[in-house]
Amino acid sequence: MENFSVAISFRGSLGWVEFDEAARRAKVFLGDDEGKRLAEEFLSTPHKIKIPHETLLDFTEETFDANESAQSLKIVLTRLWEATGVHVDWSRPVEYVKAHPHY
Repeated sequence: MENFSVAISFRGSLGWVEFDEAARRAKVFLGDDEGKRLAEEFLSTPHKIKIPHETLLDFTEETFDANESAQSLKIVLTRLWEATGVHVDWSRPVEYVKAHPHY
């Protein structure tokens, strides 16, 4: 099974977050030490997130651990930028960033 990866950026540095299926662990690859530390700390903590259901008024609070699965990681990543300033670049081709981790 292929690992899930998504591009990230922080203060002019490009990188990515990868979910290692075998190790069941989210890994952060970023040239900025502060951004890497912030992202790693955020992703190592379980988060309570309200999830919508049938209507926009039908929410339940669920706890997500980014190291549980790629799907949990994706949900936690939706909160990364607001909490840390590390931006998830959902539309940036992650393979390009892996080959060229700079602007």
